[in-house]
Amino acid sequence: MSGLSLPLLLAIFAAAAGVIWVAGVQLSNQTDVLATRLHLGTALGGLVLLAVATNLPEIAITVSAAMSGNLDVAVGNLLGGIAIQTVVLVALDAFGVRGRRPLMYRAASLVLVLEGALVVGVLAVVIAGSQLPDSLVIGRVGPASVLIAVLWIAGLLLLQRAGKGLPWHESGNAPDGQDEPRGHSQQKTEAKATTNGTSTAKAGSIFGVAALLTLVAGVVLERSGDAIADHVGLTGVLFGATVLAAATSLPELSTGLTSVKAGDYQLAVSDIFGGNAFLPVLFLPASLISGTAVLPQAQATDIYLTALAVLLTLVYMAGLVLRPGRRIARMGVDSLVVLVLYAVGVVGLVAIAGG
Repeated sequence: MSGLSLPLLLAIFAAAAGVIWVAGVQLSNQTDVLATRLHLGTALGGLVLLAVATNLPEIAITVSAAMSGNLDVAVGNLLGGIAIQTVVLVALDAFGVRGRRPLMYRAASLVLVLEGALVVGVLAVVIAGSQLPDSLVIGRVGPASVLIAVLWIAGLLLLQRAGKGLPWHESGNAPDGQDEPRGHSQQKTEAKATTNGTSTAKAGSIFGVAALLTLVAGVVLERSGDAIADHVGLTGVLFGATVLAAATSLPELSTGLTSVKAGDYQLAVSDIFGGNAFLPVLFLPASLISGTAVLPQAQATDIYLTALAVLLTLVYMAGLVLRPGRRIARMGVDSLVVLVLYAVGVVGLVAIAGG
């Protein structure tokens, strides 16, 4: 696509982003239907299905970038995606939550704090793995990529157990939170599909088509985005961590708004934290495809973005525990802090990339 004009590239990029938005909504809806009807619920299979479904754009971009040798785009998109998907919670807080109380006040749950801890733990391995020698490769992958995948699976198993009940008052759910139990919006989506006569086979077919469209659109995003970055003089990591990461976060924004407006605040936050914990797992297929240890090739900007993502996650973990009740500019104090930190972080990212 490098030979195309900038206006045409921008149009292609916008069209691919639009496809990801529409297909992402269908992926989320059909995931709810399939998980409910196949009795996956919060089981390990359901959590894996949800993580894969909501991150198909990132999967497509990572595979495409690894095959074409643009590992800087893949790494920048993954680590930048974690930071910007955390900022999606700011949008959900400001534009989705109704009433006087902000998002984290409503969603407060010790299970969500554990999910945030899993994100921080995975990102800690990312930082540690980036310091290993790139010659340390076993079977085409570095040990850090394998450890991330193992840690993610172990974390899901612990979260599955925690989701069945914690030895705390109200199973770790704070008082005056959301009115209905976590996941009630998924059951309502399935009930609506049943009312509309949507069979399980049809739901599976829609899921498959939406997944295919998302994968194709993700590849188009990566290729057109790389060409746009060349046209405007942006480095691959800077473009991948900002514009490309924002485009691939559209499904999370759309589905998150749906959950929040339905009053399922815990599910909205869980989807973001769950997706953020899953994204570093994609370093494993990236290493298998490229045949190199990806993490040791991380640049200073990548480590910077990882630290920024950790910081933003910790702010929201504190919000879940402290439950700030005031709303400033239609958002909680924690969301305002996250927004400011991210803006400052992007300025620092530009300074590092241009240094």
